[in-house]
Amino acid sequence: QVQLTESGGDSVQAGGSLRLSCTRSTGMYSSYCWAWFRQAPGKEREGVAAIWSGGGTTYYVDSVKGRFTISRDNTKKTVYLQMNSLKPEDSAMYYCAADPWSGGVCDVGRSFRFWGQGTQVTISS
Repeated sequence: QVQLTESGGDSVQAGGSLRLSCTRSTGMYSSYCWAWFRQAPGKEREGVAAIWSGGGTTYYVDSVKGRFTISRDNTKKTVYLQMNSLKPEDSAMYYCAADPWSGGVCDVGRSFRFWGQGTQVTISS
């Protein structure tokens, strides 16, 4: 069983930056599709960004393009979400997800097998 642990959530003012981290426990799979999701109170969960552990293609939802950057450090088994120019509408619980990857598209539309507990991001105006 793969465990994911998120960190980095905080309360900041609009225009500020945060970097979220998600570290996975040792797992039996050699390749993963990683993603970040978020869910604000009363709203549906939204896929924010995704990246394949092998690098290359990334996916971003339109609302965060140009502001958020997803990256990974395979040696540390960690994926990051750098969030800049934060807006109050970015406030949400942010969840990390990982799915063993053996081909196909790595984006937020796939079914992710492993999930973290979430880290809260609050942006004040």
